[in-house]
Amino acid sequence: MIALSEISRCFQGVIPCILCTSDARAVPNVTYASQVHVLDERHVALSRQFFNKTSRNLDENPRAAAEVQDPVTFQAYRLSLKFLRTEKSGPLFDRMSARIDAIAATTGMAGIFRLIGADVFEVLGIERLEGFLHGPAPAAEEAISVSGFRSELRGLHHVSDRINAAACLDHLLDNLLEALDAYFGFRHTMVLIADECTGRLVTLVSRGFGSSGVGAEVEIGQGLIGTAAGQRQLLRITGLEANLRYSRAVRRESGTSAPEIPLPGLPDAQSALIIPLTIGDRLIGVLATEDRDPMRFGEWHEAFLDIIGNQIALGIDRMTGRGDDAEGTVAVIETAPAPAEARPHRTMTYYVNDDAVFVDDEYLIRNVPGRILWKLMRSWSREARTQFTNRELRLDESLGLPPIKDNLESRLILLRRRLSEKCPAIRLVPLSRGRFALQVDGTVDLVER
Repeated sequence: MIALSEISRCFQGVIPCILCTSDARAVPNVTYASQVHVLDERHVALSRQFFNKTSRNLDENPRAAAEVQDPVTFQAYRLSLKFLRTEKSGPLFDRMSARIDAIAATTGMAGIFRLIGADVFEVLGIERLEGFLHGPAPAAEEAISVSGFRSELRGLHHVSDRINAAACLDHLLDNLLEALDAYFGFRHTMVLIADECTGRLVTLVSRGFGSSGVGAEVEIGQGLIGTAAGQRQLLRITGLEANLRYSRAVRRESGTSAPEIPLPGLPDAQSALIIPLTIGDRLIGVLATEDRDPMRFGEWHEAFLDIIGNQIALGIDRMTGRGDDAEGTVAVIETAPAPAEARPHRTMTYYVNDDAVFVDDEYLIRNVPGRILWKLMRSWSREARTQFTNRELRLDESLGLPPIKDNLESRLILLRRRLSEKCPAIRLVPLSRGRFALQVDGTVDLVER
């Protein structure tokens, strides 16, 4: 018998499965199933959503047949199945439900398009459908690379080394995306950090997209990324259609006066892999990667990136701890001031109602990073101060930092990168561990509204 592992591409979700059942009188019913989840070499689970007739048939007659198709060669296979049970809770149900919930949240079908149950079947046999294809199978079968299987341990070791060698959170994030590109071929990746103050995920770094999207927010529970974060479930989505792209208007209904920062993403993405970064039940952030190839991410990516995800979460948690209050030497970013004739005159406006900061009528940042920037700029303007410490920021109650896990380091990274993109005349330059300088070229008028 053909093994399920030999036709694993058929279960990526690129081509829907055709499921055939019949009632006690042998009257057939044919429908489509969006998911076929392989449990082991003898069992699969199919997603039950709107299949009332299928459910009645299985209650009367447990025998069924499913036709699956390889999205690379287009060869079809028929699975002879025996219905065993329906699971409506537990790890299997949660895993299958997460994918459907993510798609539903992205398309505005949350609560309507949902998983009712995971139907578990025993696989009695697998038959290759002869004559399904006319002529030889496409040569793409031979072009499938297995290099990942040969190099995943080396890649895992390399990525782990880059994470452990990082001296600060800034370096950790950049090293991570560079290593994933070099050793796993992930060209389009981003890392979002959970912000407990807002209940949102904030983009800190991205690679391979047209725009960085630093500062873009995703509400937990919204879209693919937010659903993966909210359910703490790894998501591997294949065959994305146009209406399943990452939500670009992530704050459309929030009512905020600050303009949206578009979330980075490929307009023609066909697959996505989203990994929640957690320590226990605590959400640290999300690692997301996407590709134009619908078959880009396989099961082995899930296993190895799940391991890497644990290390990333621990690394971020360590870097965002209060240990950065201590003094010590770090690599100082040398930034040459602008020549005198090129030094600009800027107007910075702070909106008290939502802590949004604009520079020359262009949105820069908001929330806690906005309050931090306004504090720094007022101290610079009123007292001519240019050096600050993490400790004083933590002790300033007006900033509203959480008392235990304040993520101050990630907020400063976000602020530093937004300034670099939108207002390079203002810079936050590390001096030593827990100490940084504010550098301002030209003049800045401060306006509070």
